[in-house]
Order: sequence, then structure tokens, then C-alpha cells
Amino acid sequence: MNNAVTGTTAVCGLLGNPVSHSVSPQIHNTLAQDLGQNLVYVPLAVTDPGRLGDAVRGAFATGLLGLNVTVPYKNAVIPFLEAADPLAKQIGAVNTLVRGDSGYLGYNTDVAGLRRSFEQAAVSLRGRHVVLLGAGGAARAAGFLCAAEGAESLTIVNRTAERARQLSADIGRFYPTVRLRAGALRELSDFLPDAGCITIQCTSAGLYPRVEDDPLAGVAGAEELLARTDFAFDVIYRPGETVFLRRVREHGGRTMNGLVMLLYQGIEAFEKWTGCRVDGAEAAKVLGELSLIV
Repeated sequence: MNNAVTGTTAVCGLLGNPVSHSVSPQIHNTLAQDLGQNLVYVPLAVTDPGRLGDAVRGAFATGLLGLNVTVPYKNAVIPFLEAADPLAKQIGAVNTLVRGDSGYLGYNTDVAGLRRSFEQAAVSLRGRHVVLLGAGGAARAAGFLCAAEGAESLTIVNRTAERARQLSADIGRFYPTVRLRAGALRELSDFLPDAGCITIQCTSAGLYPRVEDDPLAGVAGAEELLARTDFAFDVIYRPGETVFLRRVREHGGRTMNGLVMLLYQGIEAFEKWTGCRVDGAEAAKVLGELSLIV
């Protein structure tokens, strides 16, 4: 029987809140079945932020092979790890945990997933003006990727200006040649790029089930930003088209949701947990299956 759970079945899971919308179980359980791995992957909601440390320690104590971490814990999980790899430390956000000797080791595979998304869309960040909505864990991965890929400028706006400025400062320490600006979302009109730009949406606004939420609702300068955005990426993949992406499309811009990013960050995590290699044909198969359910 395929995927039969036995006494030796390895368990991996997703820590976050919410997690009921996630298609990560479909990704990892499909990969496990296709590649012959005795592994199951389950969602693990941590509804009380104060119990995150308990959740991580409990997962390690009970032998879970690995974990993914999603909103809102990509930053908050770091103090509960044995160590984090250099890229995750630089970014200050972790989304993949791998068993170490006395705790989990933290990695950031969001960067790889986002890079693959832009490659698939045939969109280059080099020399571009980028506007980043949000300053949480996904935004940190996106911001560092933009700087590493040679973006000319990066504007970060967030509901809390202090977090946007902190992310800007963190990026600037490693990439001093990138022109950086940061502030509160309500100040967006003061930060609009003069020319066409790429806008990356990294907040949870619009995430299922609150699909009507709009990160730019009531924000002065929103229409100008939408009109100047020639390519928009939203880390959300369910729904397939968020309010934000729809508004960009209606203004004539190209759009892409977070499904490819989710797949490839998951593939990298799966490879770290199992030692397997996932080839392009398998990745395409899983992506096709995911496209039918989101």
C-alpha cells in the first residue's frame, strides 16, 4: 500500500497560524510517494504565539524529521533553534528546520523559491526599481534577493514604519550599493518610483479565508503604484488571484502568485530532510497537480 504509515514512518510538518489553507501537505506527501520515501507531512497550527518554543521543542523531542515554518513565525522561531545557516542569519528569517544534534537547524529556502518564480516568469530584477509591501519573514527573503540580484532601488513600506526601516538597514549593511527607502504604508505616496517598477506583495492581506482583504485599501498613492507596476508578485497562492493581483492586472501589469515559490521552497526543504534529488519532471508534475486545486 502506497504511503502506508508504519512504525518507522518519518514525520514532517508545517508550523504556523493559519495552516488549514496550506497545500504544503500535498507537495510533500506527493513527493514522498513518488520518490519512495516513508514519510508523511502534516499541518501543525500554533495558535498561541507564546507556545511556539514549546512546539519546536516538542517536535524535536518526539522525533519529527523536519519542519517548515510559515506566518507569523519565520522570525520568531530563530531563538528556539540549535543554529541557523549563514543565509538565514543574514536574512533574519527561517522557513525550514532540519534535525541537528540537540535541536533543529534553520534554513531559508524562500529565497530559492522566489528566485525560481522570477526565472519562470522571465523577469529580471537587475537594474529595476522594486517596491516591497511588508517587512515580515517573506519580505526579508524578497528584499535580500532583490539586492543580491542587482536591483537598482528597493522601497519598503509596511504598516509599522519601524520594521520597514529595520529591514532596509539590515539589507544596506550587506548591499550598500542598492538605493534603499523605507517608511509606513500610509506614506506610500511619498515613496512612489518615478518609472515602471516591480511590486512584491509580502503581507498576509488577501490570504484565504480573508480573500477580500487588500493591502492597499485606503492608501494614498495606491492607484499611482498600480499604474506604474509592470510586474507584480504576491507570495499568496490561495486564492490564485488576490485582490492586489487583480488590481494590478486591471491596470495592465503582468502578475504571478506564490505557487511556484511555494513549490520550490518546499522541494529544497524536502531534499534537505531526505537527501533525495527532485528532478524537473517531478517538479513539473507536482506543479500541475497543485494548479488544479488552488
